[in-house]
Amino acid sequence: MSRIKRLQKKFDKLYIDAFLVTNPENIYYLTGFQLTAGDGCLLITQDNAIIITDDRYQLALEEFESDEAVGMITRDYYGTLNKICQGIKITVLGYEDTLSYYLFDVLDETMSADIVPFHYQIEQMRMVKDSSEVELLRQAANLHSAGYQYVLANIHRGMTERHVANLLDFWMKEHGASSTSFPTIVASGKNAAKPHATASEKIIEDGDIVTLDFGYYVNGYTADMTRTFAVGSIDPELRDVYQIVNEARQAVIEAAHVGQRGDQLDLAGRQLIEEAGYGDEFNHGMGHGIGLSVHELPASYGPNAKNVKLRNNEVITVEPGIYIPEIGGVRIEDDILITHGGVEVLTDASSELIIVGD
Repeated sequence: MSRIKRLQKKFDKLYIDAFLVTNPENIYYLTGFQLTAGDGCLLITQDNAIIITDDRYQLALEEFESDEAVGMITRDYYGTLNKICQGIKITVLGYEDTLSYYLFDVLDETMSADIVPFHYQIEQMRMVKDSSEVELLRQAANLHSAGYQYVLANIHRGMTERHVANLLDFWMKEHGASSTSFPTIVASGKNAAKPHATASEKIIEDGDIVTLDFGYYVNGYTADMTRTFAVGSIDPELRDVYQIVNEARQAVIEAAHVGQRGDQLDLAGRQLIEEAGYGDEFNHGMGHGIGLSVHELPASYGPNAKNVKLRNNEVITVEPGIYIPEIGGVRIEDDILITHGGVEVLTDASSELIIVGD
């Protein structure tokens, strides 16, 4: 059953006649057609899928091959939407509640049909990946692992964090990536104690620990990978912390299975960190879903994720970390595929502490 038909099958239970999709990732997921945010919408009726956009996309739509979706060119997206709904007697139109207030106001003023918000209807469909999506995520993860090896082979003391990020960016795009899914983190020395540091003009020095966290789109899907390595000899405490974080990462992977609760999965790694005395230095969730977006459902799993249960063919991250102010920090992140047959680690780069020289 196609993704569009799966959505259409929900209409009776949702008590709607049609569904409006405005999130570009969800439009792409349902149709395979790529719109930029704000450049149109997708109307799913009981029988049709209509991409409503303007003449900048006319040639792309003419080249677009689909058995289910057709295009309509207009400069008045929502006026045209209303006319279509009136013509086929749509009385209740569902829409994504993630749209902006401005767009809601436009719909509220324009539509003759009743409009009803729904939360994450398509995102819930995206949680479970099909075989083609899994293969694309494998390809993305493989490229990330290779990108990490490229950084290790080229980094040396005296480089700035931003230079390292730029080197990685060039290499990833030269080898198949289209763009980043979030700003690359290169955090060295004391900066590594900041979980969401950004690449700065700080010079990487001998004795620095360096955290590299990056995500790139490859054929529409993104991996998300973090590795931490050393430049020269590092503080002995950081060596111990590295071992703890790596053991926590492995414990979470071993605890992952279909049906596992999010809080129990988190606990598998968090308890090791707490028992080592670093509970207060681990201040974020253990991981999240990935796919067309770098943060997908399950949006996060941590100590309070009792209602999250892993399902077959979900892809999630595992990213424990310890962050010590004025010293540095360690985070190691893998992407894993959950299956009935076990867990597949997609990011296969070594998780052992690597020390690079100059």
